Amino acid sequence: MVKPDELKFDEKGLIPAIVVDAQTKKVLTLAYMNRESLEISMKEKRTCFWSRSRKTLWRKGETSGNVQHIVDITADCDKDALVVTVKKDGPACHTGSESCFFNPVMESENAPFSYEGLMELIRGRKTNPKEGSYTTYLFEKGIDKILKKVGEESAEVIIAAKGGDKGETVYEIADLAYHIMVLMAEMGIGVDDITRELASRHVIDHKVKQEKSTAAK
Repeated sequence: MVKPDELKFDEKGLIPAIVVDAQTKKVLTLAYMNRESLEISMKEKRTCFWSRSRKTLWRKGETSGNVQHIVDITADCDKDALVVTVKKDGPACHTGSESCFFNPVMESENAPFSYEGLMELIRGRKTNPKEGSYTTYLFEKGIDKILKKVGEESAEVIIAAKGGDKGETVYEIADLAYHIMVLMAEMGIGVDDITRELASRHVIDHKVKQEKSTAAK
């Protein structure tokens, strides 16, 4: 176990802290800690950083409510950088994005797909509109247009499935999933919000009980 006194703070008394989501393993933000903010973080088990611009301590979520609850803190081999694994109550970025890292510098066609990664791209089209982007177009048109598309895509899933065409059904479900994610981004709902809701109940049994309850009425 590395003790705080063994860590190597820079000439300004700071050490970089890379914050990572405990569930998705996604990098959420890069911030800085001094000895005091590290001690506060360890004591309160929630992230507290040192603001280099304001020259003051700040607890993540103090005003926004997006608190980051610390799972563990790990130092690198040189003991001059930290990885802080957290469970978060809301977006990490002040823009409303789940992560502060959403501006692609290089993209690869071989990059593994993830729903959270797609959500970040979708949110990026909302916070940083791109000319000619269909996703940006949907955000510009607003909630009514997005809801209309969700309804249309739902109907197309039903038609494809009723026709027994598996390939077409997969295609239409993917369209529906995308438009639902645009709706989520519009409403500030994250993939982790849906994950938590599903994890809080036994989905299959819960639905069966609902049907039985409705039938009893």
